[in-house]
Amino acid sequence: MVNRDTPRHRWKVLNVLRLFNVSKSPFVLSAFAALTLCIALPSICMGEPTIDKASVEKIIRDYIVTHPEILIEAMQAAQRKQEEASAADTKLLIQAHRAELLEDPNALVFGNAKGDVTLVEFFDYRCPYCRQMEGALRKLVQVDPGLRVVQKQFPILGPESVLAARAALAANKQGKHLELHDAFMTRRLSFDEASIMSVAEAVGLNVAQLKIDMASPAVDAEIANSVRVARALKLKGTPAFIVGAELLPGATDLETLVAIVEDARQSQKSPTSQSQ
Repeated sequence: MVNRDTPRHRWKVLNVLRLFNVSKSPFVLSAFAALTLCIALPSICMGEPTIDKASVEKIIRDYIVTHPEILIEAMQAAQRKQEEASAADTKLLIQAHRAELLEDPNALVFGNAKGDVTLVEFFDYRCPYCRQMEGALRKLVQVDPGLRVVQKQFPILGPESVLAARAALAANKQGKHLELHDAFMTRRLSFDEASIMSVAEAVGLNVAQLKIDMASPAVDAEIANSVRVARALKLKGTPAFIVGAELLPGATDLETLVAIVEDARQSQKSPTSQSQ
């Protein structure tokens, strides 16, 4: 049997690559062509590659036409590797920003304040999917008494989103963060200043003081920090959910949320897991 993993064999494969002028074409495509050639006609990679480029290309084309499944398999394998690498990177990023995700004193927290699992949501008040998910989150804490939910501002849909985020954070100064949040999530609003102040007054806020607090450096810093963490985690939209070391982008259903929370809970019980 011929050993195909010797330095000499690898050198011969590289010679095949040279037929494709790697310096002027993508390396991955060239490598794929060479490897396909070696599969289709092993003798070329076992001996000196003396045929011309046109002949090589015809052999590769004929082989791919006859065996198109190798293209599908190669693309699927490449996609799996990319997804696995991305998931691993995300876990590392979540771990690096763990304290900022779980211990933000200005974030809205509901459910069990001492829960064994924490779900973090990045949201925008003007995002229809975030508003849609609000009901699911409230149901989730009802069916899971051990869950803690942290909601962090990620106002990316324009100036009105930032204005609403400012109002909600400023409402915390008067102990009305949750009340204003609930109103923003459940009422139809344009989120201009007039509508925001009207809702704020309706939930019992001192509007004059709210405006002062909205302009405070502390509110600026909180929004900037929350956005910074979201960007560091490479979030591209809202809503985005983080449970344990897992990121779930986009809207989902209650069943999926229940499942990822339970997975995180079981993972914590593993000897190699880290505590929440």
